Amino acid sequence: MSALPRVVRPEQEDPDRRPEPGWKRARVTPTLAEVYKTVPIDRRSLWRKILAFAGPGYLVAVGYMDPGNWATDLAGGSRFGYTLLSVILLSNLMAVLLQGLALKLGIVTGRDLAQACRDHFSTPVNIVLWVLCEIAIAACDLAEVIGSAIALNLLFGMPLAVGVIVTALDVLVVLFLQHKGFRLLEALVVTLIATVGICFLFEMFISRPDFRAVLGGFVPSGQIVRDREMLYIAIGILGATVMPHNLYLHSSIVQTRRYESSAEGKREAVRFAFLDSTIALSFALFINAAILIVAAATFHTTGNTQVAEIQDAHKLLTPLLGVAGASTVFALALLASGQNSTLTGTLAGQIVMEGFLSIRLRPWLRRLITRAIAVVPAVIVAVLYGESGTAKLLILSQVILSLQLSFAVFPLVMFTSDRAKMGDFVNSRAVKALAYVVAVFIAVLNAWLLVKTFSDWMA
Repeated sequence: MSALPRVVRPEQEDPDRRPEPGWKRARVTPTLAEVYKTVPIDRRSLWRKILAFAGPGYLVAVGYMDPGNWATDLAGGSRFGYTLLSVILLSNLMAVLLQGLALKLGIVTGRDLAQACRDHFSTPVNIVLWVLCEIAIAACDLAEVIGSAIALNLLFGMPLAVGVIVTALDVLVVLFLQHKGFRLLEALVVTLIATVGICFLFEMFISRPDFRAVLGGFVPSGQIVRDREMLYIAIGILGATVMPHNLYLHSSIVQTRRYESSAEGKREAVRFAFLDSTIALSFALFINAAILIVAAATFHTTGNTQVAEIQDAHKLLTPLLGVAGASTVFALALLASGQNSTLTGTLAGQIVMEGFLSIRLRPWLRRLITRAIAVVPAVIVAVLYGESGTAKLLILSQVILSLQLSFAVFPLVMFTSDRAKMGDFVNSRAVKALAYVVAVFIAVLNAWLLVKTFSDWMA
């Protein structure tokens, strides 16, 4: 079969080809057209309806618990105990808000965030936004490659360079699942999330954390702002939590449900999709909090306050906890986390390319391109610098993600706050104000994190 890109041409737009209110052009063919509105809605009961809409939120949630988040959670727990749990909670609340706006944009307008940008902004601006988003996706893929390679090294002693190459073969899994239906892909993702959750439930049980201190950690403390080192890690947690490509991804995959196009049908779809997203992100909150809790209970209380790298945590878990298999369970969770994130990376890349450029590559070709961008530097660093080099590369990937985030958040808030585009679904004044506060807050924190990271490297 030909691997040439398919270009969506004007004649493939809506038959009347008239611009919709608030938009410059008619709606184009949806991204991921092969799965667009393929999932039926069973309306025989409330429970069946909830299950029908469940799925997209979990594909999004994996980005909030990928290997890139592990380093900041481990560092926060080992150095400062349970104090930064409040930061993880705040990050999750911001994620719930932003992902809610993304799913509403997709359902109400029939456009994903990339298509909405292409319609609203000029061509030069769109090219810049597309390039930045592609860099962010490659950086996220880099974190997943490194995380999976580290897990393979910890579980089977596989050299990091070999592990990086092996992880590139997961393209075959993605292709197989795409041909078998979207629900199967969602089922696999939920299974992997459950695997990570069970692993950390076990880790928390054997680490015996102080649950009164855990509950106290969810209450914000002024110490976070006063302590410069604590503030730095807190900003790292915030910056690594909300992933820019997740906003593009969510606004597209919610359109896989066969909801009615009427105002009432869209309102119902937004309501149930938001429920799905909130429940899924609650699992992400649990897993991120569990990583920090295990680090606090295992490392901070024993004086091992400098554990920030995944490999160090793996080495110390079993000796400190005195339970055989604790380190193996940790590595298994890491492998499941890395593989889970990589499944959604392909979809996000496809959505971004189609949405900004109206060009669709064959899934296997798109995956190979993205993976090559991530695999090549990972292999080079793994061969030349080993474990310490891959750990630094993992941090760099999170800095790149932080830099790009605002370029996705501000357009999203702007579009969903525009009555001409959203009609009766436009953000209320309270939601609009809160969304812009979150957007500015993220931008300022990420700018500070970026400056601090590069100044530390230059020192």
